[in-house]
Amino acid sequence: MSRVAAVTGGASGMGLSISEHLARRGHRVAILDVNGDLAHQAAEGLQESGAKAMACAVDVSHRAAVDEALAKVRAEFGPVEVMVTSAAVAPFHPFTEITLESWHRVLAVNLTGTFHCLQAAIPDMVTADWGRIVTITSSAAQIMTPNHAHYAASKGGVITLTRAIAFEYARQGITANTIAPHMIDTPMYRQARVEIGDPTGDGGASRIPVGRLGTGDDIAAACLYLCSEEASYITGQLFGVNGGAIP
Repeated sequence: MSRVAAVTGGASGMGLSISEHLARRGHRVAILDVNGDLAHQAAEGLQESGAKAMACAVDVSHRAAVDEALAKVRAEFGPVEVMVTSAAVAPFHPFTEITLESWHRVLAVNLTGTFHCLQAAIPDMVTADWGRIVTITSSAAQIMTPNHAHYAASKGGVITLTRAIAFEYARQGITANTIAPHMIDTPMYRQARVEIGDPTGDGGASRIPVGRLGTGDDIAAACLYLCSEEASYITGQLFGVNGGAIP
């Protein structure tokens, strides 16, 4: 069954893979990204393959911008039934060097941005008595990651927020789950390797039990299942997509 899906951070990395997988499944996909040009390129690529896709330039830390973007989605595709929140920023700073500005920005995008998107989309799902929410957290919220306190804190908040929503809306046909990626080969991860170094020379793949880095497709496959009709009994869960690196 075709649903209306919105994916934040949907123009690159894991978000783009998720957008592509949802589109291939026949869903109408709205790509929401702070980089409007990249979002339109991604949407056009999906359209060329025969999918129904649209793009919205939006900074998820601004509630008015989120509301405006979802209004455009409703006008073109209909009410939002699937919301995937992948937009994030991930700077590295030693804890004592994290500025208040950086702290606020990381939480504004990663945690408050997730809050904005979910709060704006859930009324559509309540009306339909059906909805799928998948947030993207990080293994940084599960294990110790140096120089990443602000990022880890924001992603820990995403886990708790997702579980709270899952509990609150479980009786209304809405599921909410979160995926925790670990060492996924994306532009953001490659930039992190530049910033913090790559002592193994393989991006850390040798430390992963399956022997490789993850891909956007690995995350998208998990997300696609959680967004499916078959996943109606799964809610409030943390899904680790990590190649066995985190028990």
